[in-house]
Amino acid sequence: MTARSIRGVAATAMAGVLATGAVACSTPGGGGAGGGEDSLVVGLANEPETLSPLLGYGKDGNSKIFDGLLRRDSAMKLEPALAAELPKVTDDGRTYTYKLRKGVTFSDGKPFSAQDVVFTYRTILDEKTNNAAKGELAAIDKVTAAGDDTVVFALKYPYAPFAERTVLPIVPEHAAKGQDVNTGSFNTAPVGTGPYVLTGWSKGEKLTFKANPAYWGGEPKVRKLTMAIIKDDDVRATRLRSGDLDGAILPPNLVKGFKGDKSKVTLTARTTDFRGVTLPTANKVTGDPAVRRALDLAVDRDAMVDKLLEGAGRAGYGPVPTDSEWFAKGTERPHDLDRAKKLLDDAGWKPGGDGVREKDGQRAAFALWFPAGDKLREEHALAFASDAKKAGVDVKVQSGTWEVIEPRMKDDAVLAGGGNPADPDFDLYNLLHSSLALDGFNNMAAYSDPDVDKALEEGRRGGDKAARKAAYDAVQRGLADNPGYVFLTHVDHLYVMNGDRKGLTTQVEPHDHGLGAGPWWNVEDWQPKKPKQMEK
Repeated sequence: MTARSIRGVAATAMAGVLATGAVACSTPGGGGAGGGEDSLVVGLANEPETLSPLLGYGKDGNSKIFDGLLRRDSAMKLEPALAAELPKVTDDGRTYTYKLRKGVTFSDGKPFSAQDVVFTYRTILDEKTNNAAKGELAAIDKVTAAGDDTVVFALKYPYAPFAERTVLPIVPEHAAKGQDVNTGSFNTAPVGTGPYVLTGWSKGEKLTFKANPAYWGGEPKVRKLTMAIIKDDDVRATRLRSGDLDGAILPPNLVKGFKGDKSKVTLTARTTDFRGVTLPTANKVTGDPAVRRALDLAVDRDAMVDKLLEGAGRAGYGPVPTDSEWFAKGTERPHDLDRAKKLLDDAGWKPGGDGVREKDGQRAAFALWFPAGDKLREEHALAFASDAKKAGVDVKVQSGTWEVIEPRMKDDAVLAGGGNPADPDFDLYNLLHSSLALDGFNNMAAYSDPDVDKALEEGRRGGDKAARKAAYDAVQRGLADNPGYVFLTHVDHLYVMNGDRKGLTTQVEPHDHGLGAGPWWNVEDWQPKKPKQMEK
């Protein structure tokens, strides 16, 4: 779980979907107060902290302003983007060679070359660069250019999902070099090879983009794109209903309000986006393995799916969703309040006069924080606290900004989120490896288990899929036996769009969503609506 993904988790409601097929979208907005014939206005719950890939923006693809060497199609399969073809893998999985697409230019007219790729990766890996996700590229030993059209990555060890990492956006050396990578102007005025060019960013309000006429994939037909930042779910729904927006992401309880509106359609997106509670090892209560196991059994996940998500999601038992091929079957934990109570009794946590358990003078009580304004997270926190209370554990739910929450993570629990569908290493390592304990927003619970660490290393370094599956099964079994988090649900992402759109699709979405995720994930490929007289 990277810093960026956790911040996004905290500041957002939901996101994600699997669908296939070609996209042919009708006119966005139909000439109403939202978008016009060639424009699209969508409402998002979160805002990026930066637009520089050097600091983490767009690292999982679909950045709109930039392209990676590779990109993912609707079925999440890798395909060439700035690369002319998929990489050639040699040296027993230690060398990846990419041939680059020719004739590509950045939005400022300057040519794209292999040196831009080298600059991007080397800058991210530089110790001076404040990119909390740089550990995701730890396998890289060196990256070099072989002429203008070939890039070679030499890895320290075989890293099976490396190609998935090369959806990372490429930055032009000529535009970003020579300024402070952490504070320079490129962070808010980026230049890329992508289908859109940033035209304005009113912090806390909106980001606006125009189609890139020189885009190598062809100038997008949707020529103006506006991402309205509306953190309040109710306000987002109101603006969608009034026609200010062409589409928006909404929580289940507000999606219901559009059920009878024939002018709108709802899309349900499958995701790897989880909600869970961190159990800090430094806390005198949550640091007790018996308390952790008891809380893991006390929660009623199915009730949360039914009542909080209204069926739009699944019970969560770890970062890996139950419908993933990487899920370790048999690690599902039942809702068993009686067993939870017995675990606490046997560990010496006895009910006090007020029903809250005590042990050696320590009350079984702790704080649980959630980011203010995130109603879905708040509902999960309250439901968790209610279930914990039935077992005799007092959970005090509190809200605040991430600036308030972050310094408290060592001792207080957090209603966290995360999820990346590309590979299990992307979630499990950052979330659980002891070397990343409280490293930014990585391993927020300071979880430490030597057997889990070993399995995580085996999983990321292995090349054989069956061996990797065995390693990640071991990770999930270890997490079930020694919970560092209580995972609650995997949430589907729900989008409401104007109903004159045809053939919309979405990908399986990660936790961190927004500009590049949603039904507009491939807006650059949308076609204008056919005139009514031509429709059948």
